[in-house]
Amino acid sequence: MDFLTSLRVSASGLSANRKRLAAISSNIANAQTTRTAEGGPYRKKEVVFGSEPARQSFSEILDGQMEEDVQEVHATEVISSNKPPILKYEPGHPDANEDGYVAYPDINMMEEMANMVAASRSYEANITALNTSKSMANKALEIGR
Repeated sequence: MDFLTSLRVSASGLSANRKRLAAISSNIANAQTTRTAEGGPYRKKEVVFGSEPARQSFSEILDGQMEEDVQEVHATEVISSNKPPILKYEPGHPDANEDGYVAYPDINMMEEMANMVAASRSYEANITALNTSKSMANKALEIGR
């Protein structure tokens, strides 16, 4: 794998994890949101990752048979959860139904915090890989001195 390919792979991981962290922070911020513009309670957002070969130009595609195992990760889509809302009995709440129940999003804060730590660690790992690639390139340039 060449220098630029390693940078592109790390950059794709950084971008994907940034989107994942944005979805997680949105879930945490809206954990108590009972009314949205779409109607009903907030729906938990989840990021779907996908991969594709790390090739950018046509020549890289032709030359890529040697490095066909190198993949870039991408956040292909952000989906809304289909989990039913949690009903809590709060008859005085403005969003309560006729029986006095309020629909809250089914968001587990412990699960969201664990996902945030995992995404943050993955982001840090991509930064470490990026810095290692830069360091190796600098050391290679110092050989010529």
